[in-house]
Amino acid sequence: MNRDFAGLLHQTGLKATHSRISVLEIIADRDAAISQPTLEKMMGDEVDRVTLYRILKTFEEKGIVHKVIDLHGTANYAICSSQCSVHEHHDEHFHFNCTNCDKVYCLNDLHLPAIQIPQGFVTSSVSLSITGVCKNCNQQS
Repeated sequence: MNRDFAGLLHQTGLKATHSRISVLEIIADRDAAISQPTLEKMMGDEVDRVTLYRILKTFEEKGIVHKVIDLHGTANYAICSSQCSVHEHHDEHFHFNCTNCDKVYCLNDLHLPAIQIPQGFVTSSVSLSITGVCKNCNQQS
């Protein structure tokens, strides 16, 4: 993954603030999507809840992160693919929700089946979720 977060922010027209770069570093260093409450705890006093919410919302709008809802209805965030932009998200991939550890994993390498939407319907987003036990939890059993 490209670690030039300052360059990525400038590319999308955003100022490369310390808080924004810190948020990106934390999200990028994880093997699973991260919730806003967890991110908030990890950042401590560095950023308040409202600022963090605005950062994540802006990142989502700019195609930097995508949001996936976990089994409890909590929004989690993961870094977008390099094909995402302010105009179009390409985060149509499977998400795996672990029922044991509650982590949400992006399964980018699984190929999606072709989906034919009925005539007259217009798709604005696709959500593909798989529920089960992740490999880490499965190995601990």
